[in-house]
Amino acid sequence: MAQPPIMVESEYDQYDAVGLAGLIAKSELGPSEPIEAAISRIESRNPRLNAVVAKCFDAARGLIAKGLPDGPLAGVPYLVKDLNTWLAGVPATNGSQAFAETTPESDGILVSRLKAAGLVILGKTNTPEFGLNICTAPKLFGPTVNPFDATLSAGGSSGGSACAVASGMLPAAHATDSGGSIRIPASNCGLFGLKPSRGLVPLGHDRAEGLAGFSVAHAVTHSVRDSAMLLDVTHGPIPGAIYSAPDTQGGFLQSLEGDLPQFKVGLCTGGFAGETIDTRCEKAAIDAGRLCESVGCVVEEVISPVDGAALREAFDVLFSANIASVVGSVLSRRLGQNPKTLFEPLTIACAEAGQRRTAVEYVGAIERIQQAADVLGRFFLEYDVLLTPTLAKPPLKLNEVSMDCDNWCVYLEGMLDEIPFTPLFNATGAPAASVPLSKTEDGLPIGIQIGAALGQEKTLLRLARAFEVERPWHSRI
Repeated sequence: MAQPPIMVESEYDQYDAVGLAGLIAKSELGPSEPIEAAISRIESRNPRLNAVVAKCFDAARGLIAKGLPDGPLAGVPYLVKDLNTWLAGVPATNGSQAFAETTPESDGILVSRLKAAGLVILGKTNTPEFGLNICTAPKLFGPTVNPFDATLSAGGSSGGSACAVASGMLPAAHATDSGGSIRIPASNCGLFGLKPSRGLVPLGHDRAEGLAGFSVAHAVTHSVRDSAMLLDVTHGPIPGAIYSAPDTQGGFLQSLEGDLPQFKVGLCTGGFAGETIDTRCEKAAIDAGRLCESVGCVVEEVISPVDGAALREAFDVLFSANIASVVGSVLSRRLGQNPKTLFEPLTIACAEAGQRRTAVEYVGAIERIQQAADVLGRFFLEYDVLLTPTLAKPPLKLNEVSMDCDNWCVYLEGMLDEIPFTPLFNATGAPAASVPLSKTEDGLPIGIQIGAALGQEKTLLRLARAFEVERPWHSRI
């Protein structure tokens, strides 16, 4: 029997995940070829980028030798983020010294679904401690740099995954999002990053909820169709689920077919709490509004539909209280150990702030995010999409937002000033995506954010696909 042709490195860059899987399914490519190409890229590029912090190459090769599941992404290389994601036999550190020796014995449900789809997991990607930074620079593993400029941040907290994909190590990677952590690095690294509705995709550690419902899991990708396919193979409830996303007819990938409806788009360029927005990011959103019109949408300028200041207050309470719980749980099992040997200064400061919160404050924060969900839901009765910049600025300098800080309030205020638009969709549970439609004069990526009502991922995928056709940001097939 004739052997499939060997993939050369230049060919590897031409395909997205769906494209690679198609070649393998048609026996035009052997299942080991993309895996070896990805391993080669990781080995050669990771030393200068620091995107991948754990490798399981031998296990991946063993899986290829045994035979892959008959899934729609069989033979496609993949990485998972090292934050609350169980991959059997690989440390689940959460970017923290406190969990450096924690190794799950079995895969989480999400990882099991990824493997059942045929994805071959090659390792784990870098993340800041507990995902508490919009830059990825944990003391445990060191900083991940932006592949466009090593003096800049790749973003966070899914900075390792975004850097790996943007640098060409592989076409897509797992990511998580609790305040913008898929969309922030997608914007900084020129990728498509979709944060799905709360409850649509399982969290990586099989918990029913993360960070008061703020946390979700999905991916960063080059192509829109890869994101859609990954939703197809991972979505669905888990045992004990307390949230369920609205049912939709047909698959996510299938939704990309057909003509684009005439969506009504609300364009908002002002920070939800009056934050200062870089003019380049404002212009990127305005230009995206014109692109919306060119593909048949109706666009209207709107002001912030929500109380951004109230959301910032709720973010403070909910994050600090939840981190206090995590830190307290660890310290209760390690009596007498100095917290400074386990946690970064900012994590300790955050936990101390959380310990001072009262139950009444926590309930009040929950009420504020529920009010925001109600207001946003009413907004989406009139509009199909809310269009904003993704971030307040283009990519930041490496460590410009640093966890080597012992003042939670000062740190949080500065961090939230950089992400005026993303946390709304974590607080309310609605989906949102960063689309890489613009660049600075120096060629650095600038993303725009599109958000929709709960369960309306297909609206975002269809609009993003129209953008991709009209203004391609990649050449993968």
